[in-house]
Order: sequence, then C-alpha cells, then structure tokens
Amino acid sequence: MVIGNGMIAKEFESYRNIDQIIIFASGVSDSTNTDVVAFERELNLITETIQNNKGKLFVYFSTCSIYDLSMLQSSYVRHKIKMEDFIITNCPQFIIFRITNPIGYTNNTHTVVNYFIKHIIEKHKFEVWEKASRNIIDIDDMYLVCNKILQQKLFTNSIINIANPKNYSVSYIISCIEIHFDVKGNYILVDKGGGPIIDTTKVDALFSTFNIHFNEDYFPKLLKKYFTK
Repeated sequence: MVIGNGMIAKEFESYRNIDQIIIFASGVSDSTNTDVVAFERELNLITETIQNNKGKLFVYFSTCSIYDLSMLQSSYVRHKIKMEDFIITNCPQFIIFRITNPIGYTNNTHTVVNYFIKHIIEKHKFEVWEKASRNIIDIDDMYLVCNKILQQKLFTNSIINIANPKNYSVSYIISCIEIHFDVKGNYILVDKGGGPIIDTTKVDALFSTFNIHFNEDYFPKLLKKYFTK
C-alpha cells in the first residue's frame, strides 16, 4: 500500500498492491514549511492509517535535516521529530527512513536543487550561504537500498539514515549547475550556513552491493540524468 502521489510515492509504485507494507509518502516535504495546519493534517493521516492497518509494517520518510544544527529548531524538523516519536510509540511494526535530499523527476520547486536551478536559469537574485552544505542522493539509489531493507526485513523498528556519505558545499552545487546549463547565476555570498553530519555506516555495504559509488562525478551525473539543458 502506498499513501501519497509525489516523487517518493511514485518511486515506490510497486508497493501499491503489497497489503502488508504501508509506504507513507504523503507527509510535509518542504523544509521551509511552517504551516501548523499542514503538520496537523499529516499527524491525523498517520494516526488514521496506523489505526486502520494494525499488524502491518508502517514505513515513514523523515529527514536527515535533523542532523543539521542550523535547522534543528525549524518548525519542519521539530514536526518530523514529533512524527517519529508518535510512530515509535503507537506502531508495533515500523521502519523510519531518515532521507536526505532526493533528486529525481519532480515539478516541486522547493527541493534544494530545483530551487537553485530555477533561480540560476531565470536570473533571479538569491543568497548563497558560503558555509552551507547539502547532502544529495539519486532517488533511484535511495529506492534500491530502501527496497532491499524492506524485502529482506532488515532494521525493523529502527530509524535508518539513507544518505550520501558525503555532503556538497552549496557553492559546489551551484557551480555544477552553472556548468551544466552554461548559465551564470545572479547571487551574493553570505558568511553563514551549516550542514548535516550523517552516519551512513549501517547502509554503506548495501550501496556497495548495487555498485553505487559516491565519487566526484556523482552530482554532475545526476544533473545530466534528470535535467536537460
């Protein structure tokens, strides 16, 4: 069963007819969101889903932004922690995937990469936090590891980080986008920012199983894969 219709829900389409596993992919995904109503809506849907599907594995997608000190007090992160605690307390069988910034086919302009691409291509002026870094992963790579965990029944009743073992500075991300589109962005550098410190040791071996290598070409290849010039 899949709840949701966004990028992650579509990636897990093969689970729509699997009754004993609930892929909950209908949560708040915009890290800048402060809408109390949206947060309450997600909690109500989680509550209803757990109550109506007792005995099933509940799979929730949280965020690795929890590991970013600069975002720890944001409404979004505090909401995600609250959802995690609720699921742990109220659901007998669960897996919580704390995911990083997945890159895939989406019209959502609030994702990190889509935000930068839109501003750079359209020549909108924006700030670049010089000390900021972001963690980025191909949604296909994320799916391969999550699917393996679910199929092999690993890490039940656990919180698992699904992330790139390395962060990219925002300056590097923007530079790659500029090179890919051959467009110079209109931005100013600001002396602030931070980045998540994510422990991926529990899943590193799974990435290796699928020959996924987070080398220097990883992010540029994602741009070529998902964004036409």
